[in-house]
Amino acid sequence: MASARIGRINDDIQRILADRLRQVKDPRVSEQGMITITRVDTTNDLRYAKVWLSVYGLKDEKEFKKGLKSASGWLRRELGSALKLAYTPELVFEVDKSIEYGAKINGILETLNIPERSEDELEDME
Repeated sequence: MASARIGRINDDIQRILADRLRQVKDPRVSEQGMITITRVDTTNDLRYAKVWLSVYGLKDEKEFKKGLKSASGWLRRELGSALKLAYTPELVFEVDKSIEYGAKINGILETLNIPERSEDELEDME
């Protein structure tokens, strides 16, 4: 489990990157859709930070990751100037598909034709 300090750093990284991602001019990033940072996991030595991104309307994941890699130096520099840490973590970006997966499962559940039970049937089950 991460320490309280790492937890605060993760929250700060998430807040700062969420703001800076809107300023990225690379069309591979800016034209993909609505980007949300779902989670940040930083190693205890602050060398690496894995940033999980959920993108609503993702067009091309491969190009999106290339754009993020291209912008990672600028994002890291912005992060370093905002956080004032002795060492700014290297950013590793991952696409989080959990929201998309949850929406898919929800859609499947909505299409199921399950008859509702009456109160008498529910009482009998107890």
